[in-house]
Amino acid sequence: MSAMIAMQIITVRTPLIRIERPVPQPGPGELLIEVAACGVCRTDLHVLDGEIPARYPIIPGHEIVGLVAAIGAGVEGFAISQRVGVPWLGHTCGQCPYCQAGKENLCDAPLFTGATRDGGYASHVIADAHYCFDLPDRFSDVGAAPLLCAGLIGWRALRLAGPAPVIGLYGFGAAAHILAQVARHQGRTVYAFTRDGDEDGQAFARSLGCEWAGGSSNDPPAPLDAALIFAPAGELVPRALKTVRKGGRVICAGIHMSDIPSFPYADLWEERQICSVANLTREDGTSFFELAGDIPLHTVTETFRLEDANDALQQLRTGKIKGAAVLVP
Repeated sequence: MSAMIAMQIITVRTPLIRIERPVPQPGPGELLIEVAACGVCRTDLHVLDGEIPARYPIIPGHEIVGLVAAIGAGVEGFAISQRVGVPWLGHTCGQCPYCQAGKENLCDAPLFTGATRDGGYASHVIADAHYCFDLPDRFSDVGAAPLLCAGLIGWRALRLAGPAPVIGLYGFGAAAHILAQVARHQGRTVYAFTRDGDEDGQAFARSLGCEWAGGSSNDPPAPLDAALIFAPAGELVPRALKTVRKGGRVICAGIHMSDIPSFPYADLWEERQICSVANLTREDGTSFFELAGDIPLHTVTETFRLEDANDALQQLRTGKIKGAAVLVP
């Protein structure tokens, strides 16, 4: 293919437009990847709405599955036509105190796929080879795409939650539907919180092993050891605090959230904790994909043509997607 096709954000809060340009060539340390599938993530909406730092114009998309089409100078360990996945964290400096301490997710000078470097709403993408993953063979291209962010950020959030035998998942979308299966495989009890009145979403959660599902204003059947919040709604934080037992944790797993309302100190007391999840590390990816290849995990997806990216984003915004939306060039 002599031309690359992509859906691009020109400026904030405007529909994506279709563009064509010459297929780019990889530089040193980079791979050219022919995109087979790209997941549609809520973070893409935050980029579109200008709610997180990004450069414009930008090609969004950071749940990329594709085949290596060209290899840049100095790259080892990859072959032409090898299937790889490209996640949100697209590059780190390797020199700052965080990188040196093994906390590359907090790098002082990172690049993010689909936000500060072009992403996967396209027929081709350039990626830093150091941030490309092997994917479990048993997943199709479409099935693997949500693992690259929904799966990875859910996995990091679960690790931050600690042992936590009873967990609650607020916002039962792409990340929670994967994480519920992982947590159940680990023997945890999982409760799901959806939008109030979303009976279809609650039935979906129960079908994936959640022992209880209800609206976010409801109390769970028992106190939680950890509450993981995937919905970008700050008002859920004080609500979740009321559901966790002494010493419990509330994990905010989104990259953007509306303001958190004030709440009485008594709700935080008794060593309850609130913490956020930022990005991922390559070790998160390695450990998660090893696990995903070994357990009976499946992703629920709805596919859209690349040219229908605006429709996919709108359906995600209005809560009409069950599981995860995936674009197919």
